[in-house]
Amino acid sequence: MQAFGGIETFGLVYVLEAADAMEKASDVEIVGYENVASGYISVLIKGDVSAVEAAVEAGVRAVEAMGAEVYSSLVIPSPHPDLNKVTEIYNLDNLV
Repeated sequence: MQAFGGIETFGLVYVLEAADAMEKASDVEIVGYENVASGYISVLIKGDVSAVEAAVEAGVRAVEAMGAEVYSSLVIPSPHPDLNKVTEIYNLDNLV
């Protein structure tokens, strides 16, 4: 199983900036996103550990450079296989 990473911020524009920076920083794949009613949006990525670490760092820097706040970020180097059950519901392939 690949490493997981994520960033949570407020607003679509900022999460798009984070996702773009993450994809450009290293070889990661966007798993999906979650948009809650209050405007908080998270983007999830996966890849090898060093790529996910670099991508999350780049995403955080990109959001902060726009003057916005990153509410949380995380890297899980060796996620439990059951986490796939959780992240499947946010998969980009499930978008209509």
